[in-house]
Amino acid sequence: MAQFNVENSPSQPSPLGAAHHWPEALRQGAPVGPRLVGGTSFTGKSAIDLAQIQILAQACLQGLDAARQVVFGWQRQGQSLEDIYLQGITPCARLLGEWWGADRLDFAMTTIASCHLQQLLHDFSVEFLQEAPQERNGWSLLLLTEPGAQHSMGLFMLSEFFKRAGWTVTVGVPQDVPEFKHLFQSDWFDAVGLSISTDRHLDTLAALLPQLRDSSDNLSMRIFAGGPMAFLAPDRMQCLAAEVIAEDAPVTVRRILQHMPSGGPKVA
Repeated sequence: MAQFNVENSPSQPSPLGAAHHWPEALRQGAPVGPRLVGGTSFTGKSAIDLAQIQILAQACLQGLDAARQVVFGWQRQGQSLEDIYLQGITPCARLLGEWWGADRLDFAMTTIASCHLQQLLHDFSVEFLQEAPQERNGWSLLLLTEPGAQHSMGLFMLSEFFKRAGWTVTVGVPQDVPEFKHLFQSDWFDAVGLSISTDRHLDTLAALLPQLRDSSDNLSMRIFAGGPMAFLAPDRMQCLAAEVIAEDAPVTVRRILQHMPSGGPKVA
């Protein structure tokens, strides 16, 4: 879930389009164009490989329209949006983070590319939710980042999978602990999911979550936690009164649904 919290990205091509401003990894690759994004360079449906993920990363540096064309090309190859989200967009976000960490991209370039990547999820949301819709199941879910987080794209993607599975989903990006508490207590929720990117607030959340659960109208509320920390340092998250899940979105949805109380939602 390590993406930037930028909800509205510009649709115009980025001013970083000049090839001499790109990192070496991109300058060595072929430019994004109709041949690569139109579906004619790859024959048949196959897993989206590293070369194609790099093409998406390059397109995100060029602009939102270029990034859309890569996704359209993958769809013409027969890829579902679920495949594209899990095999394309998710590893592309990870790749951009790796390039930034290796100083192949500066902060501005990484932010712009990540912004375009996140906007793709918003652009394709309606189509994704219609791709494999399920009946409403009556369950309600709150998804929250840690207070003051800059990363929300992974959380938004997870919310899309829960919505498609029939959940009613609320997504919150609290700027501080009081707002976190307010969002947690704002409504009845059958489950709450937390995206943890850093260890800055782990001690605070460890003390706060039992209090919030005890003060909730729903004493059977299910709380789970994921995000980068769940993959990189799961032991650090054991202090939380929450189930730690280090899985992709479809598996997370199935795990939570399987362990919800039998008999369906019980709204106060």
